Amino acid sequence: MRSFKKNTRMGQSTSEHIHFTSWEHELRTDACTSMQAFPLAVVEEILLNLPAQQVIRVCRLVCHEWKELVDSAALWKERCRREGLLPCNASRPPANWWMFYFLAKKRRNLLKNPRAEDELNGWKIVLNGGDCWTIEDNSVDIPNNTVPKCFVTSYGLCMKQQLIDLKKEGYNPAFMDHLQSEIKITDWYAPRWDCGSQYKICVELLDQKKKVMSTYQPEPVFFPQWNDQQWCQMTHVFRDYGPGVRFIRFTHGGMDTQYWKGWFGIRVTNSSVEICPAAER
Repeated sequence: MRSFKKNTRMGQSTSEHIHFTSWEHELRTDACTSMQAFPLAVVEEILLNLPAQQVIRVCRLVCHEWKELVDSAALWKERCRREGLLPCNASRPPANWWMFYFLAKKRRNLLKNPRAEDELNGWKIVLNGGDCWTIEDNSVDIPNNTVPKCFVTSYGLCMKQQLIDLKKEGYNPAFMDHLQSEIKITDWYAPRWDCGSQYKICVELLDQKKKVMSTYQPEPVFFPQWNDQQWCQMTHVFRDYGPGVRFIRFTHGGMDTQYWKGWFGIRVTNSSVEICPAAER
């Protein structure tokens, strides 16, 4: 066990104890020799083939030359290229390639069971009006997606909810507060062709005490009777929301507007909440 001084982002210095295995200790001890023996191009190739977390936590501490190499944009840009993690807009490259790399690796849908494949599991039923929520097979395809099932509302207001704990999902507080990455929300909703209906959604960013910091809650969407029954996509991106976000609360649903017994209300499916790399701004 060895102790090193580590500079924090606030300009302060704190002691950090790092445990090295025999291999890691030998790596540090022989750093100067290895740097003389191997060209930087060879060292870079070695770093590109090591686990990314080990590169940051261990290899970066070997010596000044290795630190500069690990901190270089070129190393992480090449790693992204090799792993197929490329910005959506090539004309707007990331400001920080290593941040982009780790965010892109983590990126996934944080909602559980968004396509009704596991009935209503994973969702908290907030309102269960009329004949309650049910699951149906999709009769109309969602553009560019294969989604076989959907959640269906009834003649009384039906709302369901998920609370996402960002820390449990791998996004620690320092990570969220420093990066201020985009939080992208998407949802798909559709009416029945023969019945009027309404769609509602509310997404909230919460702090550690679950106090609301930012809210997206558009006006309800109303569909008339005798419509084309096509799927619509709702998209919203939270930006510059400030430090302190620890939870995301996603709530959506609706009802039919003619109060017909059964399940003639709005359909919802393929919902998603994602933490996105800054390159997509």
